[in-house]
Amino acid sequence: MTTTRRTILSLAGAAPLALAIGNPAGADKGHLTVPDGLRPGGKLDTFVAELAAKDEFSGSLLLTHRGRPVLSRSYGMANKALGIPNGPDTIFALASVTKVLTAVSVVQLVERGKLSFGAKLGTLLDGFAPAIGESVTVHHLLTHTSGLGDFHRAPGFWETARTWTSAQQVMDGITQIIRGMPVAFPAGSSHTYSNAGFHLLGAIVAKVSGLSYYDYVRQNVFQPAGMSRSDFYTKPQWLTDPRIAHPYTRPESGERIDDISNRYFVGTPAGEAFCSCSDLDRFAQALLRGKLMSPPFLRIYAGGKVPLPRTTPPPGAPPLPEPPPVTLQCYGPLGRVRGGQWTFGHGGGSPGISTSFEVYPDSRWTLVVFSNYDPPATLPIEEMARQLITGQR
Repeated sequence: MTTTRRTILSLAGAAPLALAIGNPAGADKGHLTVPDGLRPGGKLDTFVAELAAKDEFSGSLLLTHRGRPVLSRSYGMANKALGIPNGPDTIFALASVTKVLTAVSVVQLVERGKLSFGAKLGTLLDGFAPAIGESVTVHHLLTHTSGLGDFHRAPGFWETARTWTSAQQVMDGITQIIRGMPVAFPAGSSHTYSNAGFHLLGAIVAKVSGLSYYDYVRQNVFQPAGMSRSDFYTKPQWLTDPRIAHPYTRPESGERIDDISNRYFVGTPAGEAFCSCSDLDRFAQALLRGKLMSPPFLRIYAGGKVPLPRTTPPPGAPPLPEPPPVTLQCYGPLGRVRGGQWTFGHGGGSPGISTSFEVYPDSRWTLVVFSNYDPPATLPIEEMARQLITGQR
C-alpha cells in the first residue's frame, strides 16, 4: 500500500476507515469533487423524480460525501389515509438493513472480550441438537454459512407470530421455532441467506450482554451514533405515530394497500428496526469515525469473508458494468469492488418496504434510500448512484 500525503491527511481527520478497511486507492485518485450527475438537478436526481412520477418510487433518499449532504429528496406519501407526505425526517422500516446493526453489536462484544467469532452456538444458547449446537459458530451465523434458513417459512409461523404481544415473546418465540428447524447443509460448507442465523445473533447479544437485544442496540448503537429517531417501534406505535411511513404493497389487483396489519408486534435482529435517512447516515459516519468500534475491528466487520456469485439486476435497473463487480459476504454487510473502490452495505425488502444502504470508505460517499413501496423500488436508484460514484457506465 502506497501512503501519500493526501492519504495521511484523510486518515488523520475524522475517518480512520480507509486504514480500517484497507486499500485507500480511491482517496489517492481524488474523488474530492462531486460529479455533476450526483448534484441536485443531475442525472440521479432526474432519475429518481422520473420513478416517482411513474409511481414506482415513494420514499426518501440521502446522499452524503465526507459527511456533507449532496442530495436529499422525498416523494410520495408516508400515510395515504391521513395525507402525510414522506419527508427528510420520515422514519422507515429497515427490513433486513437491520442486520448491519445486529452485526455491529456482535463485533462490539467481541472487541470487548465478551464473545468470540469461533464460539459454538450450543455454548451460548441452549436447546439445540448437538449436530447444530456443536458445529455452528458465531462466524457461521454472521456470514450466512450456518445452514439455517428463514424462520418466516416455518409451518405455522405467521399464525403464531400474530399472537405475540411483547418483545420478549417475539424473541423467545422465534428462537424456539428455529430450534425445530432443519439445516440445509453442514455449517461452513455453503452459503444461504439466513434470517434465522441473524435472529440467533440477537439472542446471543442479549445472553452475553445481560440486556435485551433491543436495549443493547439502543444503548450501544443508536445512542453513541446520535440516531435520535431510531428505535424498534412496535406495531401499535407504527399504526399511530405520524412520523413513521406505512408500508404500501401492490397485490395482483394493482391497487396499493397498507400492509401494517400483517406485521407482528416488533421487529427482530433479522429485520425491522426503524430509522430516518439522516439517522442511518449518522450510523455510517459513526462507523467511519471509530465511534462504534476501533479501526481493527471495523476492518474485520466490513472485510470480505465469503465470495458470492454474480447477481442479475432487478427489472428497471441499469445493466451491470463489465467486468462484473466482485461481491463478498462480510460480517453482516455485503462488500463489493466497483470501479476500483471497496464498498459495503445491505439491502432489505418485504411487502411495502424496500431499503438500500451503501458506504464507500475510500471516497467517503454514503447512500441511504428508503421506500414504502414493494421491492425493488430502491435498487435501481442504488445502482444508478453506484455507477455515478465509481465512474462506471
